Amino acid sequence: MTAGAGAAVGALREIGFLLERSRSDTFRVKAYRGAADALEAMSPAQVAEHQTGRTWGTVTGVGPKTATVISQALAGEVPAYLQQLRDAKAPLVDGGTRMRAAMRGDLHVHSTWSDGGSPLEEMMTTARDLGHEYCAITDHSPRLKVARGLSAERLREQIDVTRALGERLAPFRVLQGIEVDILEDGGLDQSDALLAELDVVVASVHSKLRSDSETMTHRMVGAIANPRTNVLGHCTGRLVEGERGTRPPSTFDAEVVFEACRTFGVAVEINSRPERRDPPTALLQLAVDMGCVFSIDTDAHAPGQLDFQIYGCARAEEMGIDPDRVINTWPVDRLLEFCAR
Repeated sequence: MTAGAGAAVGALREIGFLLERSRSDTFRVKAYRGAADALEAMSPAQVAEHQTGRTWGTVTGVGPKTATVISQALAGEVPAYLQQLRDAKAPLVDGGTRMRAAMRGDLHVHSTWSDGGSPLEEMMTTARDLGHEYCAITDHSPRLKVARGLSAERLREQIDVTRALGERLAPFRVLQGIEVDILEDGGLDQSDALLAELDVVVASVHSKLRSDSETMTHRMVGAIANPRTNVLGHCTGRLVEGERGTRPPSTFDAEVVFEACRTFGVAVEINSRPERRDPPTALLQLAVDMGCVFSIDTDAHAPGQLDFQIYGCARAEEMGIDPDRVINTWPVDRLLEFCAR
């Protein structure tokens, strides 16, 4: 790819990132990402031919607006639409900057290997470009078929891909993780031997969220007590807004669950997705008071959502959580030692 084509691809992807960050319509985001993919697949001769002939509109995946961006970028200009979005960029939330400055990584991220919208490499390079020292890929486990959860074979394949990617992106660390389903009996939806090969295990409930409190408590504590579990993901499963509608929080004995987290060394996730904001404030305060440690994660399914971490950071600051109680503020060696325990 020529330097000019690389600049055009970068402009298209940055527009997608900025649109996604502002929670713009998904189809608009996909249009710019699709155009970037189309351009990236072209030979230098094809790029030159379309630019000279002004025929970008004939390329599958390129529309009038994306054609303008490509033409302007190839001409050595900053595309006007990109500049407009840059100028309009504003903080997503008041506060959270002190905690965000302490963050070294993100421990809950998805890719096209499961239900994410962008490739693994794009998610990791975006995390790096946002200033992280490490990021964990945590695609879903096999039981969650609707999210294309990874079978043991596909997870082993991903491990190989992740290791190779980590070598290319060093010193940035690509951590191999999983968001493993907590089964109804409190077990984890992947073999113990395979979980032992991973850097980070986020355990979450995704099914039968309306179970009674006693059932859900036993289920969650069973998973928390599993030595492979490092982070309890979005503990109530609630949705407070968004395209998927709303969903009430699961009910469980929070004192018992958070005491299990404290006892077994499992971090309580502060899920930063705007539609989750999980745990709710009262439960988050309880976890703080009970001495839990935390992981502030984006649960990102696309690159622009990796910037959502500031939402969780703002909530943590409001609660007065010391950055040292957040495991992804730690250097990677300390984090991996915590997870290996």
